[in-house]
Amino acid sequence: MARQRQERAERTRAALIHAAAEVFDQAGYHGAGLNAILQRAGITTGAMYFHFKSKEELARAVIVDQAAELQWPQGKKGLQQLVDVCQYLAVEMRSNVLFRAGVRLAVEQSEVNLLDYSIYDWWSDQFRTHLTEARELGQLNPEVDEAAFAQVIVASYTGTQIMSRLSTNRSDLPARIENMLRCLLPAIAPAEIVASLEFPGNGEPAGESVGAAEPEEGAAS
Repeated sequence: MARQRQERAERTRAALIHAAAEVFDQAGYHGAGLNAILQRAGITTGAMYFHFKSKEELARAVIVDQAAELQWPQGKKGLQQLVDVCQYLAVEMRSNVLFRAGVRLAVEQSEVNLLDYSIYDWWSDQFRTHLTEARELGQLNPEVDEAAFAQVIVASYTGTQIMSRLSTNRSDLPARIENMLRCLLPAIAPAEIVASLEFPGNGEPAGESVGAAEPEEGAAS
């Protein structure tokens, strides 16, 4: 019985986060109403307050959980893995509403007084992992600071996806991310390493090893 209650509570929380992501994605934080979120989730006010005490707390959960449904490309290492991950994220941001809404809220949080930087640290850590592996593979120039460059990638990705959203509703995001990487990578890796990297040019991650199922249509940093 206790396990059933726990599973029911987890389903309720997940339904709330998904419904909130859909409404935040469409309307932004200020335009999203709790009633619209509850109606979409099919959940009562009392059930919501068991999990989240306010719209602000619910928005924080969407920000923190933005990557929960991502299934990372596998099989590559170092800079190629970094390229594949960046392209995968660009594709996911066009169809994964939880990811997209979490990125939108993270960008807009200064306007709504959420002010939680932790998600940017989390993304920096993900990119730093690939850069550290690239260092071990001898792919980086000696003077490169992996932690600093990981933060540069996060900042560049955030700005690029904002520009893409405003320009084309992110339809050109994979191409913009490829351009971003082509500009950034020569600053950290020898020319022959950069030349060996696969940039598919069609917005899909290079290689055959993205383990995700096709994401459901419904989300950037």
